[in-house]
Amino acid sequence: MSRRRRATKRITIADPKYNSQEISRFINRIMLDGKKTVAQRIVYDALQKLEDDAKRPAIEVFDQAMRNVTPILEVKSRRVGGATYQVPVEVRYDRKEALAMRWIIGSARSQSGSSMSDRLFRELQEASRGQGTAVKRREDLHRMAEANRAFVQYKW
Repeated sequence: MSRRRRATKRITIADPKYNSQEISRFINRIMLDGKKTVAQRIVYDALQKLEDDAKRPAIEVFDQAMRNVTPILEVKSRRVGGATYQVPVEVRYDRKEALAMRWIIGSARSQSGSSMSDRLFRELQEASRGQGTAVKRREDLHRMAEANRAFVQYKW
């Protein structure tokens, strides 16, 4: 972490198709080796499949999936008097979004056998229904925070 000054938050430009900054950030996270057009094709194909499958706008299904994966609480390690406690804390908005995107993309990448757009489509579809690997990660995180609720007094 820099000691000089606080890092400035850069504003992402909205994507051309859906005019959404959230989808633009999602595309940037999918992107590997600076190949943005490849990442855009993957995301747009997955969203088109979502729209065809759900019979409603893809942006709504995407937002629903993000809401279902977004964590509210997480645990952070705090060292108090020689002991390390897992202290539950609320998650900041930008971190919530980053974790949700990371979990969706990570679980889509961990599957094998088909194209990335198909895997991403399946993961977004499951997440919008409240199922899937990414939703399970959020539930596990919430369960851990609930189990360590006794250490909430160490939050500072």
